[in-house]
Amino acid sequence: MLTIRFEQLGVRPGDVVLDAGAGFGRHAFALARCGANVVALDYASSEVAATRATFAAMAEAGEIAEERFIGGLEGDATQLPFADATFDRVITSEVLEHIPADMSAIAEFARVLKPGGTFAATVPTWLPEKINWMLSDQYHAPAAVGGHVRIYSATELKAKLRGAGLAVTGSHHAHALHTPYWWLKCAVGVQRDDNRMVNAYRRMLEWEITRQPRGMKVVERAASPVLGKSYIVYARKHEATAPNNRVNGHVTVA
Repeated sequence: MLTIRFEQLGVRPGDVVLDAGAGFGRHAFALARCGANVVALDYASSEVAATRATFAAMAEAGEIAEERFIGGLEGDATQLPFADATFDRVITSEVLEHIPADMSAIAEFARVLKPGGTFAATVPTWLPEKINWMLSDQYHAPAAVGGHVRIYSATELKAKLRGAGLAVTGSHHAHALHTPYWWLKCAVGVQRDDNRMVNAYRRMLEWEITRQPRGMKVVERAASPVLGKSYIVYARKHEATAPNNRVNGHVTVA
């Protein structure tokens, strides 16, 4: 289940792409299957280890070429360990809402992006997220334990991207079917796993993700502009003279 549309991002075979806050690697794996050369970075060591293992298994099975995976790194989005203008594309999915110093992270994403390169960020949509916060204090627990620290409006996110020197090129919403699930989960308690209604809805989502029935796709497409849980913004870095750190398809790490 992808949130970012790679065609809108402009991903091409051979691109060097940073997935910042990769989690367990859902976007990173899909990028590699598209022929991109991927760096997956995350703050959690366990998720980095799992992503490395999955990439290794994919390469061993012949699902991707070994060189598609440049590396998996544990790191801080506000202090990226890469030289300026390293990546053709940078993505960050459901990450910025966790970072107190979000402008520092956005500035870093822009710094490591090549001039003319493209960027995509996804964050929770304002209205569904506002309801989650109203229903549950645990949902937006302190950042130290992984909670959400802010609710973005579309205007705020776009303004912050522009402030980092990025030109916004498009946006959309996604995952409308996930919004009621989180409302239910927040209403009964985000740590609970014994509620029949929540579990039944989760099973429906798992069925929808794996089977992708046409009728559910129609519902998702129609409802996402209003109820989509995720808001996705695309941007491009302004053209300028900058060093090129891509040498024979490899990334230079500062």
